[in-house]
Amino acid sequence: MSFCETTTDEAALLACAAVDGVSGLSDGINVFFLLFAGALVFLMQSGFAMLCAGSVRQKNVKNIMLKNLLDACGGALGFWTVGYAVAYDNGSSTGKDFFGTENFFIKDFSSGGDYIGWFFQFAFAATAATIVAGTVAERCKMSAYLCYSIFLTAIIYPVVVRSIWSGSGFLTAFRADPFRDVGVVDFAGSGVVHMTGGATALVAAIILGPRKGRFYDEDGNPLETPTDFPAHSVALQILGTFILWFGWYGFNPGSALAIDNPDSAATAALCAVTTTIAAAAGCVTSMFTDTAIEYSKTGEASYDLTMAMNGALGGLVGITAGCSVVQPWAALCIGIVAGWVYVGFSKFLVAMKIDDAVDAVPVHFANGAWGVIAVGLFAEESAMATAGYNTGHLGWFYGFDDANLLLVQVCSILWICGWVFATMTPFFYVLNVLGMFRVDALEEEVGLDISHHRGAAYDLSAPKKEDVEELMEVRASRHGKVEVPKEVAQAAEETA
Repeated sequence: MSFCETTTDEAALLACAAVDGVSGLSDGINVFFLLFAGALVFLMQSGFAMLCAGSVRQKNVKNIMLKNLLDACGGALGFWTVGYAVAYDNGSSTGKDFFGTENFFIKDFSSGGDYIGWFFQFAFAATAATIVAGTVAERCKMSAYLCYSIFLTAIIYPVVVRSIWSGSGFLTAFRADPFRDVGVVDFAGSGVVHMTGGATALVAAIILGPRKGRFYDEDGNPLETPTDFPAHSVALQILGTFILWFGWYGFNPGSALAIDNPDSAATAALCAVTTTIAAAAGCVTSMFTDTAIEYSKTGEASYDLTMAMNGALGGLVGITAGCSVVQPWAALCIGIVAGWVYVGFSKFLVAMKIDDAVDAVPVHFANGAWGVIAVGLFAEESAMATAGYNTGHLGWFYGFDDANLLLVQVCSILWICGWVFATMTPFFYVLNVLGMFRVDALEEEVGLDISHHRGAAYDLSAPKKEDVEELMEVRASRHGKVEVPKEVAQAAEETA
């Protein structure tokens, strides 16, 4: 028994009560902090939904919105039943294992800290799952999508989480004997979350194939110039982008996991600053790089909103791994490179005839890899110490004689790619062979809203021609005019 449970001294009892009160307040503050941060991360689901809905054609809006909703639902069920246990159970007796085998259905939870920890990590799992929604938009079956969403959040993503974020992972920085004396530094998940989701999206896009008319004509002959399918709502795209940016302030600062001590508070505050700077730099760099490329071809300067939006998202992904361990000037450099990475990889996918409907692969996979590498270049000693990492090895730019951290970061990229490609490739291949992956060609042409969801997302039907003519006649008669004006009749005709 503890001292506070056995003592009868009044002063000691008062001191114990004060300590318990402070401890309880500290726990409550941390629970609220994670509740708020997790809610911001979950809000990103609406950002993905708006961005995807705005980016696809009008005939597929309901389909992509439902897929985003099912990401949250499938993610919740998969992560509750299996995923959290695989990622975070107590581990084996040796402390090193590949996946957890206990506490499925989070049955051993009892405290507020336990439950809020699950909620915060679920929001991350759902984010990893929803990355794929935009990539496979306009031609993926609903059944396949729900299967993949559950499989990813129950098995694939949790194994990556365990390897890097848990105390039992073979690459984790949170062991007494971390990998190569430092472990992988991926603070909020450039690799764990975004690369995992982005790599899955890449595999899905390759196996699923491009949308009809994107790279080939009706006879299967390659088009000289790929067809661009214009977004049906730029307003929804920019709304989704800003919601995602806003949600990132839960994603990155929230990964401090606590706010009740000076180090955690300082880390969360630094994350907010570096996140902002990298996003801004990625946006500007991506847009003006694309403008310069187009100017060199056409001699005309034009500014692409899509490049600006996705450049900002690329900057956010790129800073996610190192947001707590780099200085603001380094965040600027990371964001600038992230803009270039997005532009380059987007054009590479087009050259390879890989159809990504919303450019999720360049944003999340390519910039996720860059974000992990950037830590190995820019991680700074004081920030590493404040964030709780081993400062024995820093970013390569802080001492060109020590590339250990950079090597560790590259190893994590290879591991994530190897695991995702090795598991998701046969998964999607089997779905495709069974005819469960891609919709029928006619259904794709008509649009998935009508073919799969009982009608279009928007009611675009015009009023009846005879009703418009009658209305015009009534209005004309009220003003002493019996004859319908010619221009009104013409407008009625065009409306009909």
